[in-house]
Formats: sequence, C-alpha cells, structure tokens
Amino acid sequence: MTVESVKPATAEASERGELREPPLAGGRVPILGHGWRLARDPLAFMSGLRAHGDMVRLRIGPKEVYAVTTPELTGALALNPDFIIAGPLWESLEGLLGKEGVATANGPRHRRQRRTIQPAFSLSAIPGYGPVMEEEAHALTERWQPGSTIDCTSESFRVAVRIAARCLLRGAYMDERAERLSVDLSSVFRGMYRRMVVPLGPLYRLPLPANREFNRALADLHLLVDEIVAERRASGQKPDDLLTALLAATDENGDPIGEQEIHDQVVAILTPGSETVASTIMWLLQVLAEHPEHAEKVRTEVESVTGGHPVGFEHVRRLTHTNNVVVEAMRLRPAVWILTRRATADTALGGYRIPAGADIVYSPYAIQRDPHSYAGHLDFDPGRWLPERAGDVPKYAMSPFSVGNRKCPSDHFSMAQLSLITAALCARYRFEQVAGSDDTTRVGITLRPHRLLLAPVPW
Repeated sequence: MTVESVKPATAEASERGELREPPLAGGRVPILGHGWRLARDPLAFMSGLRAHGDMVRLRIGPKEVYAVTTPELTGALALNPDFIIAGPLWESLEGLLGKEGVATANGPRHRRQRRTIQPAFSLSAIPGYGPVMEEEAHALTERWQPGSTIDCTSESFRVAVRIAARCLLRGAYMDERAERLSVDLSSVFRGMYRRMVVPLGPLYRLPLPANREFNRALADLHLLVDEIVAERRASGQKPDDLLTALLAATDENGDPIGEQEIHDQVVAILTPGSETVASTIMWLLQVLAEHPEHAEKVRTEVESVTGGHPVGFEHVRRLTHTNNVVVEAMRLRPAVWILTRRATADTALGGYRIPAGADIVYSPYAIQRDPHSYAGHLDFDPGRWLPERAGDVPKYAMSPFSVGNRKCPSDHFSMAQLSLITAALCARYRFEQVAGSDDTTRVGITLRPHRLLLAPVPW
C-alpha cells in the first residue's frame, strides 16, 4: 500500500462520516502517562506500538499524542499539508535551533529559506566539495595508527564538523571547535530528550548539576555560532558558500534577513547535521567491527574500482556495496529515531479523526525494523538494497532523509561523505572493539553508541 492508496480511502471515509478514534495504548501511569515508558525504554516502546494498530493515542504528561506506526501512514503524514513541523520534539529543540531557521520554520518562511540554501546542496554543487571530503577522510586514516585506541565519538564529530564547516562555511574551524561542538551537543541533546518525554518544566529551571551542564553547553553552542558569523563579517570576504548566501539573503519584502535568522540558520547547518552524520559514522564503525566480512567486501570493492589508488570522490558512485553498507547501517541504526508533526486543522489520516492542534509522533527506528516490511528485519544485510531486491521494501519503509517538503536538503551531501569515509577507512583497516568499549545504544534526540572504542588493524 502506498500513500496514494491511503489518501483516497481517507477522503471517502470522511465523506461518509466514518472516521474512527485511534485506540489508547496500554501501559500508562498516573501523571506521566506513557512518558514513563518512553523514557525508560523508548525504542522497545515505539517498536511495540504497531501491535496495537496503525495509529494509537499516547498520553505524554498532560498531553494526548497520536502515534503512527506504518510506512504508508508516515508517508501520508509527511505529504499532507495539514501537518506542520511542530510538537514535543521541535519544542524541545527550540532552545538550540530557535524559531527562525529552516529546521523549524513553516509556510512561506520555510519555502524562502529552502530556496536560499538549496543551491549549496544541489547535485551540481556536490562535486565541488569532493576535495575537502577526500582530504578529511584520508586524514582519518593517517591519524588512526595501528595499535592505538580510537574514541569514535570525538573522532566522528571532528570529521563531520570539519567537512560541514569547510564545505558550507569556508572557515578554518579546526579541532578545538569540533571538540567544543562534540561535547556541547552531547549534553544538549541528552537534556532536550529528557525535557521532551518527561515534561516537568519548573524542575528543569532548578540549579541542579544536570540543568547547569545543559545550560552551559547550550550557551556555548550559541557563542560558537556568533563567533563564526562575526569572523566572516570582520573578514570582508565573500566566498561562494552557504554563509555568504545567508548574509546576502533577503526576506519576502526584499529586506536583508535579520540577525536572529542568520544565527538560527547557521545553527541548523552546524548542529543537527553534524550530530546526525557523526552518529551515523559511529554506527558504521560499529557494524564494520561486528561484521568484518562486509569491511572486507568494501576493501575489495575499493581496490577494484580504484585500481589500488587512494579512493576519491569520483569513485563513490561506483562503490555499490559500500553505499549499500551505509544505507543498511542507517536502516538499523538511524540517527534520527523519533519525529513529530502537528495538525493545523481538523483533518483525517488513514481513516482516523485528527483534531486541530493534535501532535503526531512516529519512529523511523521502529518503521525501518518492522518485520512486516523486512525479511530478516534485524539482520545486517546490505544486499537488500541491490536493485533486484530493493523493490521488496514497501514505499516509505526506508526514508532516512524524510520525504516531501521537509526532506533533508543535504541528503546527497551526507551520503557522499559517509560513503567516502567508509571506503577510505576500510581500504586501510579492519576494526576491533577494545576493553572499555560499550556499543549499546544511547538514546537522546538522536541515537549513538554509548562509548565506542575501536582498534584499527591493518589488512
């Protein structure tokens, strides 16, 4: 079933007045509702909701939230203009992303902002970033020496931030700023997740250690962005990059966009993108250590495509297995595991009545691991993305960059760097976890391993 077949059925049911109310999920507790289970074991909780229906109602504190559990309804939700970016997730992110950046804006502002940033991520622009991606990918292979222990969290953030900054902001943002961003994001995203699932607003204003750490990290993130913008203005330089486009952008009236919008746009470039790419790199390293046979296949493929020369950007499109490894890692371990929308009017979805103002939540993690959609749903199987098998995956069962007008504009940019980094590392090393490593899942706004420590081993 696809979204095309869902929407007519919804409209027909609406005309007959046969819209249903979704069932209320079991397991809620007083005051916190389902937020308690969502906080304790969120991945298992979200993954288990489909057993209760394709849509269910949840209680998160005092609020009632609708949870969508099937690929076809997540597609219908993303493509329906009655639902906008809003809800508990985005409210928890406002302290980081603000209200004026492309990640959180809606309507005409969002469309204008997309037009401003889209050229930087167009297919024609991506090859221009190739030299930077190559340089940073190979710098990893030089920095990671045999016998050393790699802290994958700091290293993944470092390369993700450096590529984003050097490609999109043309700044010399070296290791110190990448380290600051890595540490700050860890604290901020962990605190924001707590605020989303356990909405105890006044308690988060108390001077408790966790609250002080959250506030410090958030303030430092915004200070870092202010430094980046101020340095560019002071330099008088106008390189052909995204920051130059933002500084020259105008609003709907032809006036320069405000300082707050510039700030929020740079935050949206540096932070969520770096967080999600870095988390994906960590999971790629984890699965390559767990499945050395696929690391070996990547190495063999790279040698075949490059003829034994260093892998470059121009090789990425021909690295079929490498690209499939990246996609399969994103399926099993998506960085973004939960998303929310809000209904702007009384509407319907999948034959269910949705009142104006209602929040809708869904989990890409649950959707992408659903046994209804995937044979061997928990197996790491890159071959499922070969052309002859990919057609077996239902529509919208794999949308790592979302769909519709909220599709991530940097999808091709992100895939290129992830495939190139994977190829460069596997061409030189296989990986083993070492003592003290903990690859269990740390749940925040995004997913990443708790503390992944690896040893690079030459082939």
